[in-house]
Amino acid sequence: MSTASDDATRFEALFREHYPAVLRFALRRAAPAVAEDVAAETFAAAWGSLESVPADPLPWLLGVARRRLASQYRERASQRDKAVHSERVGPVAARDHAEGVRERQAIAAAFATLSEPDREVLRLIAWDGLSAADAARVLGISVLAFRARASRARRRLSRALGAEEARPVHRRIPEAQQ
Repeated sequence: MSTASDDATRFEALFREHYPAVLRFALRRAAPAVAEDVAAETFAAAWGSLESVPADPLPWLLGVARRRLASQYRERASQRDKAVHSERVGPVAARDHAEGVRERQAIAAAFATLSEPDREVLRLIAWDGLSAADAARVLGISVLAFRARASRARRRLSRALGAEEARPVHRRIPEAQQ
């Protein structure tokens, strides 16, 4: 049986070591204010169930953060639906952050054509740097299932990139060069 002091020490070490990774995970998926809330909620959950936190805590923490983000998205979608239905607020348009960089635009466009599950699999591998085993734990699936999903997601991204590159690029020619 652990003492309150042991629990506090374990939690402090857990927080110091993994907070930056949890925050980065959330920042790649949400606005900074939301990401900070999600990271705080994740560690509040860890404190509340410290006995359940496994020896390798990062996949567990990222799984908690992922569920918190999903909850936030559902909440926001519900709020948007209510606002649209009440005719007080119209839909919000997203900005293109990759504007001006053709390759990045092509990747972003191809990535956007993927389903959310495919994008999440690729984010866990490429952005969060998780192994297949750790990413599978985050998603709550077997390693074999994760590897199959990752393979299909990569194949779909590759096809989408091929389709994106095949599109002609229309440039406006300045009047002086015509």
